[in-house]
Amino acid sequence: VQLQASGGGLVQAGGSLRLSCTVSGRTSSNFDLGWFRQAPGKEREFVAVISSNGSRQTVAASLKGRFTIARDDAKNTVYLEMNSLNTQDTAVYYCAATALFLPTTVAGYSYWGQGTLVTVSS
Repeated sequence: VQLQASGGGLVQAGGSLRLSCTVSGRTSSNFDLGWFRQAPGKEREFVAVISSNGSRQTVAASLKGRFTIARDDAKNTVYLEMNSLNTQDTAVYYCAATALFLPTTVAGYSYWGQGTLVTVSS
C-alpha cells in the first residue's frame, strides 16, 4: 500500500488549506485513514482519522471546529480541510492507513505517506 500526500504550502494566518492523500496498491475502502503532523523538534501527533466506510470520524480535541476529515473512495483519496490556520499549525502533515478501528496513535498505523509541508505565516 502506498500513500501520497499533497496540497501543502505556504498560507497566511487565518487562511485555509485542503490536503489530499491518495492511496494506491489496494482499495482505500479497506482501511481507516488518518492524518498526523510533526512540527520541528516535536513528536508526531494525531490530527484526525476516518473509518473505512466514512461514517465515523475522530478529530484531535484541540483541532475540533477548525479541521475536518473526509474521504472519497471512488478516488481512493482522503482529505484534511484546515481552517483558521495559525502559526502553531506549521508542520509536516502525514497521512496513514490502518486495518484497525479509528486509532489515534502512531503505533496504530501500518502504512504511511511521505508527508507534505504546511507553513503558516503570521
